[in-house]
Amino acid sequence: MHKKQWTICITHMNRMIYKKTSIDPVAKTLATFLKRRYPAGNYHAVYEAGFSGFHTARELKELGVNCIVTHAADIPTKHKERLNKNDRIDARKLSRSLCNRELDGIYIPQKVSEEYRYLARYRYNLIKDQTRIKNRIKSTLYQFGFRVPLEFEDRRWSGQFIEWLAALRFDTTYAQYAFEDQITQLKQMRLRLTQTLKKMKTMVKEVLPMSSVYSYLLSVPGIGSITAVALLTEIMDIRRFQKTDQLVSFVGLTPSVRSSDEKETLYGVTPRRNKHLRSMMVEAAWKAAAIDSVLTMKFGKLCRRMHRNKAIIRIAKMLLSRVHYVWRNQKTYVEGVVQ
Repeated sequence: MHKKQWTICITHMNRMIYKKTSIDPVAKTLATFLKRRYPAGNYHAVYEAGFSGFHTARELKELGVNCIVTHAADIPTKHKERLNKNDRIDARKLSRSLCNRELDGIYIPQKVSEEYRYLARYRYNLIKDQTRIKNRIKSTLYQFGFRVPLEFEDRRWSGQFIEWLAALRFDTTYAQYAFEDQITQLKQMRLRLTQTLKKMKTMVKEVLPMSSVYSYLLSVPGIGSITAVALLTEIMDIRRFQKTDQLVSFVGLTPSVRSSDEKETLYGVTPRRNKHLRSMMVEAAWKAAAIDSVLTMKFGKLCRRMHRNKAIIRIAKMLLSRVHYVWRNQKTYVEGVVQ
């Protein structure tokens, strides 16, 4: 799938019956083509997860084409296909694997659920933009020899610190303009973050399925309002995870293992992850290990036999177990009851 065209391959009974280099990237065009060329058929389609999201899969299903979206790394690939890669080969590979039932589709959220998630991810992007602006300002201070007063060493980026930054003066108006513009961007970014956070809280209150689960998630030690919203919008439907291990794997807290005969090698946490949730759950685990007596004791025991950064991954798994329990059972967490 590309922005200007799709490359398609049609397979029937493990035999390729049609291949075309390109087609207009419109779901209705593809569905019309299939129904006109192969009337009264049962149509199944697949494409790789990518920039185009899930709207194509939803549109094809509405048009009578059962479509799934698959992770690119989960597609069986021959050595020859790794050496020679192009759109035609990829389309043939997808069609063959779908016909052989070798592909598992990833979860396709409803459009409205995806829009809720979009707001939470927008805040995540604002945080990254704000960090870039702060780094530029710090670089400017070092470049021109401005020393930060000791009173702000422990209060970086407070309101008073930003006022101190705004009072700095350069020898030329050109440098002054550039620096003041960065300060203005920082203030605007802080305002956007505040407004976005308010909108997220309003969303949780107004969306009934979220509001009922939100209070249960907040009862788990270490889970704050932002982490709770991230869990709600990224997971959406907890019923798709029958076991805690499935949720842990989705977040990306499982180890990468290479095993042969009696030899087994662990390579740390898997690179496959939900990048928005994994970092948040690890951060929440640090907080939970400090305020929850059970997790504090467990963390201390783990630290005796491994590095604390590895131990906190185990704590994050325990935290996810609690999240899974309270969400599936619609219960408030009580210390010592959910482990």
